[in-house]
Parts: sequence; C-alpha cells; structure tokens
Amino acid sequence: MKSTTKEFRSAASRALTDVRLQQAHEVVYNGFHKARLSAAGDTDDWEAQRTLGKAIKDHTIANLDYYLDMLATNVEKNGGNVYFARDGEDANAYIRGIAAKNDVSTVIKSKSMVSEEMGLNHVLEADGIEVVETDLGEYIVQLAGEAPYHIIAPAIHKTKAQVADLLAEESRSERRETAEDLTRQAREMLREVFQRADLSVTGANFAVAETGSIVLVTNEGNGRMATSMPRIHVAAMGMEKLVPSAADLSAMLRILIRSATGQRISAYVTMVNGPRAHDEEDGPEEFHLVIMNNGRDRLLRDESLREALNCIRCGACMNSCPVYRKVGGHSYGWVYPGPIGSIVSPVLTGLKDGAKLPAASSLCGACHEACPVKINIPRMLLELRSQTAQGDPDPQQRASGIGERMTWKAWRQGMMSRSRFEAGSSVGKIATAPLKRDGWLRKVPPPISGWTESRDFPAPAAKTFGKMFAERNKAKNGQ
Repeated sequence: MKSTTKEFRSAASRALTDVRLQQAHEVVYNGFHKARLSAAGDTDDWEAQRTLGKAIKDHTIANLDYYLDMLATNVEKNGGNVYFARDGEDANAYIRGIAAKNDVSTVIKSKSMVSEEMGLNHVLEADGIEVVETDLGEYIVQLAGEAPYHIIAPAIHKTKAQVADLLAEESRSERRETAEDLTRQAREMLREVFQRADLSVTGANFAVAETGSIVLVTNEGNGRMATSMPRIHVAAMGMEKLVPSAADLSAMLRILIRSATGQRISAYVTMVNGPRAHDEEDGPEEFHLVIMNNGRDRLLRDESLREALNCIRCGACMNSCPVYRKVGGHSYGWVYPGPIGSIVSPVLTGLKDGAKLPAASSLCGACHEACPVKINIPRMLLELRSQTAQGDPDPQQRASGIGERMTWKAWRQGMMSRSRFEAGSSVGKIATAPLKRDGWLRKVPPPISGWTESRDFPAPAAKTFGKMFAERNKAKNGQ
C-alpha cells in the first residue's frame, strides 16, 4: 500500500471540516470505546489480565527467533508450508507463484491488515486474478476503491445510503434501504464467490507456536468459510503475531475481544491447523503460512520502540484517542492509523515521510490506559519526536530540514548560560520589534512562521524580569 503519511496535516484539516465524518467518529467513542469500558468494568480481574497479557507479549518478543522457529516446525509437521518474507514485494511474489502454479482465477480474502500492507489485491488483479474481500466492511471499501478506515470497522465512515448505492451498482439490481436488506444483499453477492474461489488469503490474529495453529477472530463467519471452502489457503501475518502456547492464547483472546468490541467472546474463534486431513470433510488441500518482516526488525532492534511489536491490533488506542476521533483513519496515510500507527507507520515507511504522525498526539495518555497489553505509547511518541528533531544520520531519511536543525542548535547554545540567554533575548527583541502589534506577534516570517499560523505569540518584553526586579529594589531602597 502506498504511504501518504507526509500528507497528514492536509488530510486531517479536510476531515475536521467534514460534518459527515465527524458524525461517524462519534460512533467510535459511543460504540467501541464505551463498550470496552463496560466490558473491563464487568471483569473482576481486568488489570491482572492486562498485566498477564503484557508479560506474555514481552516474553514472546524477547524470544521471537525461538518461537518463530517453533511455529514453522509445527506448521510443517501439520502438513503446511512456511515462507519467511523479507518485505511486501517478497510476500506478494510468493503468493503470486502459488496462484500461477495452481491456475487460480478467483481469490477470496478474510480481513488481513498485512495484505493491505503488501498491496496484495492490486498485485493479483494486475495478473488478471479476481480478488474479493469477504468481510462486509472490507467488501464495502473495496467497492468504493478505498483503504480501510478503522482496524475493527473498515467502513465506519460510510453512511447507509452510500453503502446502498455501492451494492446496487455492483449487483446491478434494485437499490435496497434497510441495514438488514443490505446485509442480505451482500451475502447473496458473496455466496457465489465463495463457491467458485480457488484460493483464500486470510490474516491471523494470533499464531500458536507450540501447536502450529493460526487463529482468526470474527463476527461474521466469513473467516471459517474462507479457510475451509477453497482448495488452497494462504495465511499472511507479521512476524510479531505469536503466542507461545494454547494457554497463552486463551489469556490473549480474553483481553483482545473485550478491548476491540466490548464482547466477552466474538461470534467465531477459528483455529486452523494446516491442510485437510484424510478423514476430514472440510478444509483446504494446501496450506501456506507467510510470515512477513517488512521493517519490523527495525522496531525489534530499537529497544526504545520494541514495545510497539506487542500490539494485538484491537483498536482500543484509536477509540480512546481524542485526535483519532477527530481526524479519522484515512488522515494517517497508511495501513495502521491512530496512536499505535503513529509509531509503527513512521518506522516501517520512513521517518522522513511520517514525521508529522508522532506529533499528532496530545500525550494525554488515554491510549496507554486503554491498551490491553499496557503499551506505553506516549513514551514512544516522545522518542520518535526526539529522533525527528535530532535528525537521522542518513540524509535520505532526515525528517528535519537544515534550517530547522540549525535553529534548534542555536537555541541550545543560547540556553547554556545566562549571558548567552540575555544576549539572545536582546537580539530577539530587536529583530521582532517591527513585527510587534499591541504586544503580540501575529505573523512572523520563515523559518518560524509555523508558530503564528494559527495563534498569536507574545512579543519579547521590553525589560527582562531581572532588570525589572533590580529597578523595583532600587526604587524601594531609595524611598
């Protein structure tokens, strides 16, 4: 998927003036966020479960190579195939090879953020292969030619009328009105696709290392159909989506589902254990697991950012974030929006392009409080802001310009002693005098023009506090 993270500010500005989007964003808070709070409140040992979830993820990421090897061994033992992909291009090439070898003409998909990362749909369509999303929200945004808007509810930004128009145009049938009729219409349209699909591509909420199982959490049932009806099933996952054991999976499912939708358990929890056995009626003839890196090793190597790999993609940080609830998912410009996306996206796509994302936060801590595995998102946002300000040694990756870096270096030197500070204040007072209006600077030229684009800035005082204090004491002593 092409990254447009550098356009965050302009995209966010458009979203803020879109009344329909602002109404849709209210659903995020009044629906998902309040449901999570209710579910957490009804769970007696909620904090203990969060602490356990954090411990499981910390342990897994610290021993990632060990558990990845265990997972691969057990998937192959179950009759499946495992491929470790360097990046999205590598993963796409592997899946294209499977499709070509088996004369695949139709691919169905069940929600997978990693496949969005890879841009898989466009790659397969360029080969003349029909690709159809089977998650209702994903299907809607596919028909609209858009990216998912929210991790849990991809089409939350669409109105019922817009969905009705999309389905009527695609089916070339009469336009339906009610939500029930629209759901029935989508089911009718997708049923035939399920029946003729040759290959399915799904994501993985978790992969269990000790059993070689892939776990899907859904509420629509399309995940089970996608993993059992086509003759070939490909599961694509980021290399961090591991849990060591089935016992760990049980703990992670409890906090994932409550944090994502506020349910105690989702309608379907599907465990895939490779291709169909000889005595089984359902299941694929072939199973492939694609484990993708795509820059995650950069997070793994950086001790200050490694914690981001603990994310279980529940969306709780987005639902609680006051910034996300105003600017929405598309403003962030890549697959992963919201607070966690403001960490992951700049690292995976390049800090130079994604430099605005770490600053898209009030650092209120709501995301940290909501996270089911206690990821300290504000701390990592500050770390990325620091990296942005300092500048990358590689000129191709520097997020800050030379003017900005020189300005802050000069400021640093000026703050290192009182004499320098006072000299700088005097220079600043003289330089800004022509711009002062009634004691305020309302518009200043580059490189610091950004300070006054949306707010006035107080002009430097005519006298320093030290000078005023000395004059006050002198006048007092003279009385």
